[in-house]
Amino acid sequence: MLCASVPCMTEPSRRTWEYATIPLLIHNTKAILDSWGVDGWELVTVLPGANGDQLVAYLKRPTS
Repeated sequence: MLCASVPCMTEPSRRTWEYATIPLLIHNTKAILDSWGVDGWELVTVLPGANGDQLVAYLKRPTS
């Protein structure tokens, strides 16, 4: 099955995700992200937090 020249995802093959948001400490960013990565989390983006002083990482991983 093709949708606009791209294979369509059928219901059984549709992937679902879980999401997490975590504060990032500037002096320990790599270690924090590495520890989440070991658990299967993928970094989606990093944005400033609500107060603007701290960064927040948004992560996702497939649900099992």
